[in-house]
Amino acid sequence: QVQLVESGGGSVQSGGSLRLSCAASGYSRYCMGWFRQAPGKERKEREGVAAIDSRGSTKYADSVKGRFTISRDNAKNTLYLHMNSLKPEDTDMYYCAAVGPYSGAYCPKVDGSVGYEWNYWGQGTQVTVSS
Repeated sequence: QVQLVESGGGSVQSGGSLRLSCAASGYSRYCMGWFRQAPGKERKEREGVAAIDSRGSTKYADSVKGRFTISRDNAKNTLYLHMNSLKPEDTDMYYCAAVGPYSGAYCPKVDGSVGYEWNYWGQGTQVTVSS
């Protein structure tokens, strides 16, 4: 069973950087990803941010391309999201998620996705960007 625990959120000024981490056990055959959702918003407003398959191929939402980088360290069972050039509109609760398992390397689309098909979710970590 996949267990996901996020860390690394916090407050930063516009233009700053943060790195989120997700400790994940038993996820080697899963697509791993990050979603974000503002507190109080409905589940259908959750936004896919980035995803990475078991071989390291990545997908990004258009809103974060060129600013965010997703990576995974299989030896450390950890997923990362490096966020640069942060903007106030990036303020949200960020969730680590997993979908699978897959026999091969695969990730569903994240841009425009609310993640209904994703099996496992962490508890979330808050990111706040001030102007």
